[in-house]
Amino acid sequence: MVELTLPKNSQVKAGKRYRAAKGAKRVRQFKVYRYDPDSGENPRWDTYDVDLGSCGPMVLDALIAIKNDIDPTLTFRRSCREGVCGSCAMNIAGRNTLACTKGIGELPAGAITVSPLPHQPVIKDLVPDLTTFMAQYAAIQPYLQSETPDPSAERRQSPKERAKLDGHYECILCACCSTACPSYWWNGDRFMGPAALLQANRWISDSRDDHKSERLDALEDPFKLYRCHTIMNCAQVCPKGLNPAKAIAEIKKEMVERKL
Repeated sequence: MVELTLPKNSQVKAGKRYRAAKGAKRVRQFKVYRYDPDSGENPRWDTYDVDLGSCGPMVLDALIAIKNDIDPTLTFRRSCREGVCGSCAMNIAGRNTLACTKGIGELPAGAITVSPLPHQPVIKDLVPDLTTFMAQYAAIQPYLQSETPDPSAERRQSPKERAKLDGHYECILCACCSTACPSYWWNGDRFMGPAALLQANRWISDSRDDHKSERLDALEDPFKLYRCHTIMNCAQVCPKGLNPAKAIAEIKKEMVERKL
């Protein structure tokens, strides 16, 4: 029989409990993942009772209330609070999403679990290390590459050409899609992932870009593109309602058509 020995820090333990102050009438419980690699301790789940009457309606509001009023050691990313920057992407109630646009009232009754995006190294608490994710985005060269002389005004597109960019440019690189993808979990160092491939197709589809062939050549690899098995987790969790799986299918179609 095979016997596996898990690392010591693989076990997440029960943590501290912070109860609401007396008189709180609208209390919701938040179970938050806590991990500080510098402490040498195992990860834990800390539980906070939050008075919803003293904070805003979104999960991010509750986290800010926890940090400001209950536990200042809690660490998480946030910036715009409008679903634009992608900083506050995390796993809430078992689903990747943005804390700033996820309403507390949208979630099922009971304790709300909040953890970092899955299958990424954790820097601290709810902050994942997205170094590889951003390196993959940089690798697809996300900028216009044109061999034609610079025009005196704008580079024009027809409405039909411009429409091809819809469903691509809206991506905010929150990493919700890639970190929800089993293929990315298994091959994250070689598979580009839904977010990077969505961005790649944005430039492949751009009529103003002259490096379509080179972009396709760069993705012609058994792992970079073809590890996508159309599981569709990416489309289900995208907070902007985009469909990376469709974009990946379009790249695969371009690969076939250029060989005909």
